Amino acid sequence: MNDVLTGLAFFLVIEGLLYAAAPSFVKKLATVLPMIPERQLRTTGLIAMALGVAGIWLIRGA
Repeated sequence: MNDVLTGLAFFLVIEGLLYAAAPSFVKKLATVLPMIPERQLRTTGLIAMALGVAGIWLIRGA
């Protein structure tokens, strides 16, 4: 459970950093995002998730 909470905390740090460092980029992204097809968003999300899992696996030395 510690790992899940740590992962959530890191997500919040990165999300907050994005909003603090580039608020205009986030606003622009929010207007463009609805124009991107759902299939492309889903595929990109799955790829990002797979890369994250692979990164964790490599870092943890499994």
